[in-house]
Amino acid sequence: MNNFFERRYVIQGIFIVMALALLSRLFYIQLIDDHYTASAKYNVLKRITIFPTRGAIFDRNGRVLVRNEAVYDIMVIPREVKPFDTLKLCQLLGIDKAGVEKRLRKAFTYSRVLPSAFEKQLPLRSYTAFSELSYEFRGFTGVQRSVRTYPDSVAAQFLGYVDEVNDRDIQRSHGYYKRGDYIGRTGVERAYEDSLRGQRGVQNSLVDSKGVVKEKYLNGLEDTAVVAGDPLISSLDLRIQKLGEKLMHNKVGSIVAIEPSTGEILAFISSPGYDPNLMVGRARGNNLVELSKNPYNPFFVRPIQAKYPPGSSFKPLSALIALQEGIITPQTTFTCNGVYWAGNHPVACTHHHGVTNLSRAIAGSCNVYFCSVFDELMNENGSQNTRPNFIDWKGKVNLFGFGSKLGIDLPHESKGYVPIPERYDKVFRGSKWRSSTFISLAIGQGELEATPLQMANIECVIANHGYFYKPHLIKAVGDKQVIRKEFKVQNNVGIDQKYFEPVIDGMQEVVEGGTAAASKIPGIIMCGKTGTAQNNHGKNHSIFVAFAPRDNPKIAIAVIVENSGQGAEWAAPIASYMVEKYLKDTTTTRPSGKTIEWLSAQNLLPALKTDAPVADPKKIITDSLKKVQTDSTKQIKSASRKAKRDTKNLVAVQTKRKEHE
Repeated sequence: MNNFFERRYVIQGIFIVMALALLSRLFYIQLIDDHYTASAKYNVLKRITIFPTRGAIFDRNGRVLVRNEAVYDIMVIPREVKPFDTLKLCQLLGIDKAGVEKRLRKAFTYSRVLPSAFEKQLPLRSYTAFSELSYEFRGFTGVQRSVRTYPDSVAAQFLGYVDEVNDRDIQRSHGYYKRGDYIGRTGVERAYEDSLRGQRGVQNSLVDSKGVVKEKYLNGLEDTAVVAGDPLISSLDLRIQKLGEKLMHNKVGSIVAIEPSTGEILAFISSPGYDPNLMVGRARGNNLVELSKNPYNPFFVRPIQAKYPPGSSFKPLSALIALQEGIITPQTTFTCNGVYWAGNHPVACTHHHGVTNLSRAIAGSCNVYFCSVFDELMNENGSQNTRPNFIDWKGKVNLFGFGSKLGIDLPHESKGYVPIPERYDKVFRGSKWRSSTFISLAIGQGELEATPLQMANIECVIANHGYFYKPHLIKAVGDKQVIRKEFKVQNNVGIDQKYFEPVIDGMQEVVEGGTAAASKIPGIIMCGKTGTAQNNHGKNHSIFVAFAPRDNPKIAIAVIVENSGQGAEWAAPIASYMVEKYLKDTTTTRPSGKTIEWLSAQNLLPALKTDAPVADPKKIITDSLKKVQTDSTKQIKSASRKAKRDTKNLVAVQTKRKEHE
């Protein structure tokens, strides 16, 4: 009898354990493991993601720079895939059998029950052929997407490109982006990603066992409406953007044009360029590889990343600081005999200008005059005060935007470089350095470096008689055309308005009868300054900066043509055509006889130090130089250590800079 009761307890215990095990399993399946939930969900409820179209981008006159084109992604849910005709799928999608197998393995690895991209960016014709036979391919569905298209194939570095998100993008977005999504990778596409991308929508539908949609789930109550991205109105003028890219064909350099009264960037040319349409579509990966291999580096955004000695284009700024400090007046003269002696080191001048005042010095680009002015500025109250005077001078130069980022609405802007006193302390082991040590700064050479954007911005300061607006590429965002507040703030440089007129007089004379006379524009008073920046690799850089017209200026411009020679030879005629086209919407002949077609046809590309073949620029890119090879300035010892050297190659001490400097 006792044995019977003992067996009964054992049997009861077994049933209790089994019941607990079943309950535990049910608890795990229903509340912890979402595998079966997801499986059941996708057997009955089909969630279709509706991707928004990215916002279009327009030029300042409403012309389309970027628009969208419909494409289709083929998605796959591995658990729903049934046996299918592999050869037929290969023919429909334009892939091989190995490609099908690879894509399926990748989808299985990601998830058996969640959809993932099988083939991306099918054009409408290919998708139509697939959709007509889609019933033969269970588990495969199409999703409409959009890709960018560029009607005029211009402004690639400004616009940037869109790329598929990677794991890092997904992590940074805190779950917003998912595999297969796209994100602005460079340029405006990146800077304004939050505005351009829009908001995804979701459509929930009930499906039968064959995956056929029967009806909306809960009559669409749980659907999410898709929101298109905001359109952007850029500040670019498509007319002069296209002209600038034509003029810079087969040349290395940059053009930046700005409207002084607003800071809006009218032209943003980085040469070499590339066709932005190459970064779209199923051939994008191959194109990206080819562009990346090209030694002329088309992805280098020269207007904001390249750094050059500004050369003689810096002289008007030097004059303004000296006027403000009371070192000179417009009537102050110095005698130019063709050379300035910095200690026992000669600085050559292009001419024997004789007795020269400020306006004549600017018009004739007199090195002697500006070295003399700089020397007096640095030695005010005695040479023992060189260091504090230099620090004060550096601070005033910084106010003009040199040596600091201007804050353009694009990523990866360089701040250029204005040397710090600690640099010279390190070289000369203390404070025993004088103005002759860095006299080349007076004429925009030596350690001084500026981006093309910074050079153009200086012209805005002069045109506005003492202030500038933050340069920007987007005028307005969205249908309400919202303008960012920081773009409306005046930035004053600390120079009284009365000092600008004598400087502008000299700049006008540069074009009327000075170094840029061959680029004079009929009927337009343009004030400018030529510059020739010394360069370690090949010929000097040709530089020209200007604004026009003199009264009520509408455009300020900086043009840099690398390794091409004098500023008057290449940069000045290019700038003059850009200015005339913007102001008059037409172009005329120049005294130099250099036409637009002639300038465009000239190949000024430096020779490459390789025998390897380079892809045809017309097919892949226009041409460029590597940043490291073109933007470095000459590195020589101080004037006191290099007397009797060639007078044409004087620059200040060059030492390796740290990033924080």
